[in-house]
Amino acid sequence: MEEILLQAENLSYSYGQGNQALKKINFTVKKGEKIAVLGSNGAGKSTCFLNLNGVLWPESGRIRYRGKEIGKKDLNELRKNVGIVFQDADNQIIASTVFAEVSFGPVNLKLPKEEVKRRVETALDCMNLMPMKDRPPHYLSGGEKKRVSIADIIAMESEIVIFDEPTASLDPVNVEMLKDVLDKMAGMGKTLMISTHDVDFAYRWADRAVVFADGRIIADGPVREVFEDEELLIRANLRKPILLEVFNCLVRHRILEAVPGRPRDVDELEMFLSGTKN
Repeated sequence: MEEILLQAENLSYSYGQGNQALKKINFTVKKGEKIAVLGSNGAGKSTCFLNLNGVLWPESGRIRYRGKEIGKKDLNELRKNVGIVFQDADNQIIASTVFAEVSFGPVNLKLPKEEVKRRVETALDCMNLMPMKDRPPHYLSGGEKKRVSIADIIAMESEIVIFDEPTASLDPVNVEMLKDVLDKMAGMGKTLMISTHDVDFAYRWADRAVVFADGRIIADGPVREVFEDEELLIRANLRKPILLEVFNCLVRHRILEAVPGRPRDVDELEMFLSGTKN
């Protein structure tokens, strides 16, 4: 039986003057899921994340973590277990060295010194940051700062990690680096949620897609099914992933047979083309 970690029930949030950013959102996050959160700017993705992490407090509705309803007195516990990596790494980085930056969260949990050291070294090693541990983070490149902000959350040992637009401003090399990091975190047993406009990245990485429009969830299902729904993509102002477009083109021209599965990366397409796909 799949373990439920996080639940949002009829979650609503307004920024004032009737600007309702979330309108009775309902969804469940299960242990080990890889979820892509999609939608155009202003659809409600970031607001939803900030409510799930306890940065914002909903005007109505409930958040449950491991079955327990979260009240204001439980926010620190929620933030410890639901980490968030912001789009702009500069908004998250505050310390004078990389080591001090990654230490900040564990130190504030009042952990023993040796446990803080263990967590920080593990996080730095995971992000290949040990050679930079004594460098000022503000002088690092954009991709390096992103790795530091991810190490911040790894050191907290959060059970769920939320990424708000992690591929924004990253070049293709760093996007692949990010995918490797996410795969490593999934291997560590983390549950991952990512908002992104990069539908090609979402299609090859995620198992599940949650689509926002006008403050509501308009679709929630397996990533392949979501991207095959033409009407949904138009409604959400999303395009179809290029690989899926190529595959459908090959099917139309009878180069490949129409089958229930769809390739999600180039290696899978190669298997379809070579006839070795089961």
